[in-house]
Amino acid sequence: MEILDYLRIAVEREASDLFIVAGGTVSCKIQGQITPIGDERIFPPETERLIRSIYDEAGRDIAHYIETGDDDFSFAVKDLARFRINAYRQRGSMAAVVRVVAFNIPDYHEMHIPDQVIELAEIDHGMILVTGTAGSGKSTTQACIIDRVNRTRSCHIITLEDPIEYLHRNQKSIVSQREIAIDTENYLTALRACLRQAPDVILLGEMRDHETIRTAMTAAETGHLIIATLHTSGAVNTIDRIIDSFPPTQQAQIRIQLSSVLHTVVSQQLVPSKNGEMVPAFEIMNMNSAIKSLIRDSKSHQIDNVIASGSAEGMITMDQALLNLYKEGLIDMNIALSYAVNAEQLKRRMV
Repeated sequence: MEILDYLRIAVEREASDLFIVAGGTVSCKIQGQITPIGDERIFPPETERLIRSIYDEAGRDIAHYIETGDDDFSFAVKDLARFRINAYRQRGSMAAVVRVVAFNIPDYHEMHIPDQVIELAEIDHGMILVTGTAGSGKSTTQACIIDRVNRTRSCHIITLEDPIEYLHRNQKSIVSQREIAIDTENYLTALRACLRQAPDVILLGEMRDHETIRTAMTAAETGHLIIATLHTSGAVNTIDRIIDSFPPTQQAQIRIQLSSVLHTVVSQQLVPSKNGEMVPAFEIMNMNSAIKSLIRDSKSHQIDNVIASGSAEGMITMDQALLNLYKEGLIDMNIALSYAVNAEQLKRRMV
């Protein structure tokens, strides 16, 4: 089979990822389960042929991948879909994981994204963090928020991504999408440059170091809306990760700055539902005076208690979100408990 055949099958089966690894069959992930495509095992010469075909389809030079053993990029196939490629070397042979990205921005209702998350598009300044582990749906959530901004507000949206996944067409807003290493050197350079490009909303694909975090917070202070990603689980871990990325001598000042610019932390994970699909569970922390004080006073471990008692302010803990999914009949008890932060406490609330 040719690479386009595999890509077409992945799209038709609504797979999230396609795996090309020597020693087994080409496989795809459907609703969290690995499923082989056919019975034929592939070996290093075949994986090399398929991966070189991907580079040909993308019109991309393979030299960087050959030299370093890692490469990350995206490309589109007309009338099919967009694909995000992570090519790597394993046991001396070429391998790749291909993420399937639909051309159209998904309907947030179908993705089970709560209204209060999408309504963050109405915020005009400050910092919104969308967090979670790899593959938890952060990019989809961000794309839906940006799509709402694009459709409802007249502004300049700049996205900094590595690589670009969802494509946004200009609606009421102008959307400039920049891909790291192709359109600009790195996140920090792109973020500093975009502050001179009259942005209203900046989507930052990842905050990888304290300089990028500092620049993002400064942008939020100066009247921009920053929507950024961190690979953390939960609001408390997110805040601690940001603070700990700075030298100890700077952390007190960063706590003050973060408490003033942070608006919301959305933390999500994908959970298997009863019908075999994956549904997202969302923890939402909205800043209030109590949380600001806890951040400034280095008492972030107490923030979970404020979130738990903050339902009137639109806040929800991860365990409450799982309990809601259970009560709605979307997930069973064992799944809810296995994904819970405090399983024993959640179990007592279920019975």
